[in-house]
Amino acid sequence: MSEEIPDEEPIVLFDGVCNLCAGFVQFVVPRDADGVFHFASLQSDVGRRLLAEHGLADDELDSIVLIEGEDAYVKSSAVIRIAVILGGIYALARPLRFLPRRLRDWGYDLVAANRYRLFGEKDQCMMPTGNVRERFLD
Repeated sequence: MSEEIPDEEPIVLFDGVCNLCAGFVQFVVPRDADGVFHFASLQSDVGRRLLAEHGLADDELDSIVLIEGEDAYVKSSAVIRIAVILGGIYALARPLRFLPRRLRDWGYDLVAANRYRLFGEKDQCMMPTGNVRERFLD
């Protein structure tokens, strides 16, 4: 795992003990053929540091967060931006950003509030393997 935090490459922060969140990361990794995304759990030192640098309280987030340069996207905005960066068919999510954020985030929050009950919880953060390991920040 990498110790260095990239400045300009997008970083996905996720709940490392949530099966749904880990599944989302496992969905993104093979579709990111160019390897532009880096990943860190919200619970990690890197995750907490990035949240603090972007003025996000780590104890209030139960969300996917995308850090892209100076910008931070949370909840539905993060998912939509990740889809756009992935490109291809996933870029079709781009028009969803025109829906009111309150509406988008309401749906996101509904799933997030029930994610452990619906998808389960891990005892520890997922450990990446193979060449993907270098894209995970420790």
